[in-house]
Amino acid sequence: MSVAGVVGLFRAKPLNPVTDDGRMALADHLRELRARIMRVSLFLVVGTTVAWFFYDQLFGLILGPYNDARAMLGNSVDTKPVITGAASPLMLQLKISALAAVVLGSPYWLYEIWAFILPGLHPHEKKWTRLFAAIAGPLFVAGVAIGYYVLPKGLQVLLSFTPANVQNLLEFGEYFTFFTRMLLVFGIAFEIPLFVVLLNLAGVISGRALGHYRPWIVIGVFVFAAVATPSTDPFSMLMLAVPMTALFMVSEGIARVVDRRRGREHELYGDVDDDAASPLESTDDLYGPSGLAEEDD
Repeated sequence: MSVAGVVGLFRAKPLNPVTDDGRMALADHLRELRARIMRVSLFLVVGTTVAWFFYDQLFGLILGPYNDARAMLGNSVDTKPVITGAASPLMLQLKISALAAVVLGSPYWLYEIWAFILPGLHPHEKKWTRLFAAIAGPLFVAGVAIGYYVLPKGLQVLLSFTPANVQNLLEFGEYFTFFTRMLLVFGIAFEIPLFVVLLNLAGVISGRALGHYRPWIVIGVFVFAAVATPSTDPFSMLMLAVPMTALFMVSEGIARVVDRRRGREHELYGDVDDDAASPLESTDDLYGPSGLAEEDD
């Protein structure tokens, strides 16, 4: 691809050629999707290249929870991280650099997804999706941060099962997979209450129904936390279940507020058919059948 082509991918001109009737041809959709995928791919390649030069710092950040867990264990468990295989160090560096590019570059590729979906939404849907897009990011980051905080305790519990006089050699590739899964579970779990509010706004579930099934929802949250956390220790489960329960309570409160507002609107406009004509005077009443204003006698 030429330099002009690369620059053209990042042009500010909108990609969606919308016709006068508000529609877009399928071929235009596909061309826009292709252009956005190419831009995101190029952005991630550049981000991976930049992260490559900060590999030592990223490696220390990922290994930090393991070092904390080993410090908690003291001399009771003999453990150390190892890398096996000739190509494993190179692949590990590529994976860590790519993960950093995906995480740190998330605002850009989320924007590309949003920009592709935006033309197909109604104005009121655009309003709500902007609001929730702004909330989803901080919730995900908060979940990842809590997952990173509880990870050392979970590792301590798992490593403490190592038998005496046995050295535990932790293969770093497996640890990296465990690390990524743990953080993703916490990050995605913090998004679930947000989807509950979305379902309420869509009219699928009401605040009263959430309150009726609240005990079962709390039990379900603790079961989910016990199954989803890879470390299987009660501390990690509680650190996931308690914030999720609090967020569910907040989502229930928001749903009840929305329901009350929806109920007031129904009291005002409940008898009006959505397809009924407006009670305003027609043009025939104001201007006569000829369309010209009739003068008063």
